[in-house]
Amino acid sequence: SAEMMGNSELSPEVDVNSLDPLISQNVVDQLLSKYMSTLTSNIIGWLRKALETDKKDWIKETEPEADQDGYYQTTLPAIVFQMFEQNLQVAAQINEDLKTKVLLLCLQQMNSFLTRYKDEAQVYKEDHLKNRQYPQCYVQYMIAVINNCQTFKESIISLKRKYLKIEMEDTLSISHSNMDAILDIIAKEGCSSLLDEVFMDLEPHLNELMTKKWLMGSNAVGTICVTVEDYFNDFAKIKKPYKKTMTLEAHRRVVVEYIRAIMLKRISFKNAEERKEGAERMIKEAEQFRFLFKKLAAGSGEDTEGLCDIIEAIAEVIKLTDPSLLYLEVSTLVSKYPDIRDDHIAALLTVRGDASRDMKQTIIETLDQGPSQPNPNYVPIFKEITVPTLTVPKLLK
Repeated sequence: SAEMMGNSELSPEVDVNSLDPLISQNVVDQLLSKYMSTLTSNIIGWLRKALETDKKDWIKETEPEADQDGYYQTTLPAIVFQMFEQNLQVAAQINEDLKTKVLLLCLQQMNSFLTRYKDEAQVYKEDHLKNRQYPQCYVQYMIAVINNCQTFKESIISLKRKYLKIEMEDTLSISHSNMDAILDIIAKEGCSSLLDEVFMDLEPHLNELMTKKWLMGSNAVGTICVTVEDYFNDFAKIKKPYKKTMTLEAHRRVVVEYIRAIMLKRISFKNAEERKEGAERMIKEAEQFRFLFKKLAAGSGEDTEGLCDIIEAIAEVIKLTDPSLLYLEVSTLVSKYPDIRDDHIAALLTVRGDASRDMKQTIIETLDQGPSQPNPNYVPIFKEITVPTLTVPKLLK
């Protein structure tokens, strides 16, 4: 530097270009190699410690912090990327090559770290299921874990943008897409575990559907809607891409459970009056679900109308007063929803309560021959629903 041997007054005295380097290349290489191996073990240790600290937060009795937009988060992504950033700044002062090596090392360690993060989130869920009262803020911290996935994604992109030469992009693309895939799995499993939480609370009310009590006017669906909405007040703290997927999945699961209740044949209507009453109740409840999920999906630009249409289409089959038109009504149902199987139709006709065995047989056999023209946007829903069969020995039939 100018303060030392680089002072301009010394330039006539010595030709700097003729001097050998103060440290030989061999020694420099050894130093850099030692630096990289020390840094590797340090980063592994730091990441492990950061995750252990984060896990301690998960069992706190206070809610996690929220960012400026109100989304729950923990400090883990900030700590991890601050550590990467500090080491990259040091490396950048030495030379370009070392900076690239340190970036590759950070991203490589990040990859294995995310696998551990995924495993720990799974253990967190399993421990909670052993005692659902504990930890007290399980839902909130699981939301923070889901949101951290989005933060990690954004931070990886910004780190690469800042420290990686464009020509190196391709060498990292596989590693990057692998990290994205792990983060999506963590978020998806987190969302799924939160929905499991909702549906465990809904179980007694779902069990009430399609029973005598339901027909007499129970408020099971009202309670289901209130419970789902209550949970979604917390889920509002989930970042948008994941929240949108979660709302769709919740809607789908509610409809699947409702149809499953019909297929369980808990009720068989005694006469046309009961059929009409039951079908109208189903149509009204489909409308309740439609209203709820329209409200929850507001602003996501998602069209969720079609799911509740399935409940209404089933209600039309039950409501029909002229049994001679049953075949026509059922065939319309099958052409719209081609994953309906014979056992679904048989269960539906059992719930109707007025179709003889021969009539069921005829309808099913005739349908098997007909063509179907499904809606191209239809996502199969009936294939998720199994119809219970009575395992009665053949001789007793």
